[in-house]
Parts: sequence; structure tokens; C-alpha cells
Amino acid sequence: MPYHESPDFEATRAFYTQVLGLEEGTFGGGYIGFGSGGSQVVFAPPGVQPALPDMGVDVDSRRAVDAAHAEAVRAGHDVIYGPVDEPWGVRRFFVRDPNGVVISVLAHG
Repeated sequence: MPYHESPDFEATRAFYTQVLGLEEGTFGGGYIGFGSGGSQVVFAPPGVQPALPDMGVDVDSRRAVDAAHAEAVRAGHDVIYGPVDEPWGVRRFFVRDPNGVVISVLAHG
């Protein structure tokens, strides 16, 4: 799932729901998102903290988040945030892949 900034949530909402016909999902932390089936795109307001990752990967369980974090640390990858339990119900951490892409590794619930 890619992440992007949006300076105008209403224009973003209109485009993704009215033009593309996607459904708006429930997101916390100031984010909005849209999807169809298993595909989603997520938007944050400018300047969101922590810094916006390039994309997110949902690994389906909190245990899987912790296992991925442990492996990232063991392998020497740059973990730049977390792991944390966010107030809106996700557990996540941010890691930089070998190409410099910042990935939010997360699980809901």
C-alpha cells in the first residue's frame, strides 16, 4: 500500500471515491485511505509525524510485526521508528529496505 501526502483531503476524497469509485477506509493518525479489495492507497496531511513512509506492508498479526522487526535488527537494516502500538489500533515499525525505501510494517487489531 503506497503512502502519499495530501494538502487537500476533500479534493483527494472526491477524486478517489467519485472518479475512481474506490471506497474510503477507516484510518487513524490523521490519515485517509481508499481501496478496492485488498488494494489501498493512504494519504497523510503534510508534515505528519513520524515522517511518512514510502509504503506499508500489512503482515496480518502483531506477532508477525515483532518477528519482522527482530529479523530487520538482526540483519542490520535501518529501523527508523518503532515498533509501537499506535492509538488507532495498529502495531507498526518503519524500516529502510536495501534500496532506501521506507516501509511501514504493520498489523491491525
